[in-house]
Amino acid sequence: MMNNTLLKGFCLCLTYLSIHFLQAQPEKEIRILLQKQQDAWNQGNLDAFMDGYWQSDSLQFIGKNGITWGYNATLARYKKSYPDAKTMGQLTFTILQMQPLGKKYYFITGKWHLARAPEIGNAEGHFTLIFKQIDKKWCIIADHSS
Repeated sequence: MMNNTLLKGFCLCLTYLSIHFLQAQPEKEIRILLQKQQDAWNQGNLDAFMDGYWQSDSLQFIGKNGITWGYNATLARYKKSYPDAKTMGQLTFTILQMQPLGKKYYFITGKWHLARAPEIGNAEGHFTLIFKQIDKKWCIIADHSS
């Protein structure tokens, strides 16, 4: 009886750890991707920053000026809004929540902050991101930043 209870407890622990590990791995990969984006931004490299986005005409970016469709249009929008490193400033992401929406989707809520020179002024806001795993790589398929 005691061995049976221990076995059941052990199996429950293994199940919990397996589920936790399977959920933790995508979250770890997404956090690494967001860190790479932050680093690229802080180096003034918008092309590398965009590596985190889905390279598709179906990419969706929603900002204060409305919706932008597509990878190239989103990159062009960033380059127009942030023409140089001084305007870009130093980016900090703060992840508030990571929620799985299935095996291949994650919903991320967070804050962004740009530390910039006093004559330009700092900027900050919130974001929601939808990540999808495509060809074993996590990428942003929808971004709503304000």
